[in-house]
Amino acid sequence: MEDRHSPAVRRRDLLSLSTAALAGTVPLAVYAGSGTPALAAARDEHVHRQGHKPKVTPPEDLMREHGVLKRILLVYREGIRRIENGEEGMTAQPLNAAAIIIRDYIERCHEHLEERHVFPQLRKAGELCHTVSILELQHKRGRDLTARILDATRDSSSASAQRCTLASDMADFIRMYEPHEAWEDTVVFPAFRKVTPAKEFRRLGELFEREEHRRLGPRGFAGVVDEVADIEKALQIHDLCQFTPEDIASPEQG
Repeated sequence: MEDRHSPAVRRRDLLSLSTAALAGTVPLAVYAGSGTPALAAARDEHVHRQGHKPKVTPPEDLMREHGVLKRILLVYREGIRRIENGEEGMTAQPLNAAAIIIRDYIERCHEHLEERHVFPQLRKAGELCHTVSILELQHKRGRDLTARILDATRDSSSASAQRCTLASDMADFIRMYEPHEAWEDTVVFPAFRKVTPAKEFRRLGELFEREEHRRLGPRGFAGVVDEVADIEKALQIHDLCQFTPEDIASPEQG
């Protein structure tokens, strides 16, 4: 009798199951629980062929929204640079558009979900209560700064009259939100995943996605990314290559 756990049998079963799955003849449930790379690939290909879209987990959803926030911080940095250099090319419109995304997407959607679902779950479990209180305070401070940035960028004359204050507010926003999102990504979201039951975790993933589309329309996240890209183009910071340092000689070459 064959040992079904032997390497030879496992390789044979893996080959036959993967081939059948890729051909679309094996139900997804048969191999969905496998942790092997080959079967994972087969499962993903089957999902793709059947037209299913993988679920986005709550932390993944929140972290990709942090990616939007990071790109807005780059926009703010460029605005500060232009103000400090006295460049006439600094216009209010791109900065105002960026602040609107912060208000409508980050504050009213992303932070709303954190405050309503993530932070209460951690408090209920007695986890990171002090950190959560700091994050909530930073949300409030961020909204105050965003309101000031929006006011200062209503039009070109407002931005010109408030150049120094505008640069200071954007710098404060950057200084606060860089560690804010870093702590959430590396400490808060993993803790949230740990204390949230699997069924509730799945429910929240669906709720987060519905809320995003309710607030942002059918294009959701993709639409916001396109808006950010337009702002980057207006400020000429849309080329990823421009952030790459020039070739640096090694110590041996120096």
